[in-house]
Amino acid sequence: MFKVQRFTFAPKIDFKINIVMKTVFISMFMVGFIHFSHAQKGKITIEQDASITKLLDVYKTSNSNMAFYTIQVGFGSYSKAEELGEQVKIDFADLPSKVIFDSPTYRVQIGQFRTKLEAERKFKEVRLKYPESIILKPEKTTL
Repeated sequence: MFKVQRFTFAPKIDFKINIVMKTVFISMFMVGFIHFSHAQKGKITIEQDASITKLLDVYKTSNSNMAFYTIQVGFGSYSKAEELGEQVKIDFADLPSKVIFDSPTYRVQIGQFRTKLEAERKFKEVRLKYPESIILKPEKTTL
């Protein structure tokens, strides 16, 4: 009537061996990966034609002599302009800013916009923070 069943412990031993094998395999894989990922060292040298350097110099010179629209956010004494300039750098970090002496005051200007439309778009945003700001088109003298 009753049937006696035997219990074997073989599956548990196989299970333990399987875990050990997986652990060894993963460990070896990680060691190999780390070894080969650090072996990717090299030196890159770029050789370019000398005319490219000359073209870049011409480009820089032409941009430095070009007249850009700027936004003047304020003016005043040197200390006031420096303080305002630091605040502008924080508020509008994406735009270049500078303090310019124009007798008898120092002026804080931001941005270099090629077209008036670009300047006006940014001017709307700047005007919210600095209501006294204005758009300027400085006259650039050529050498």
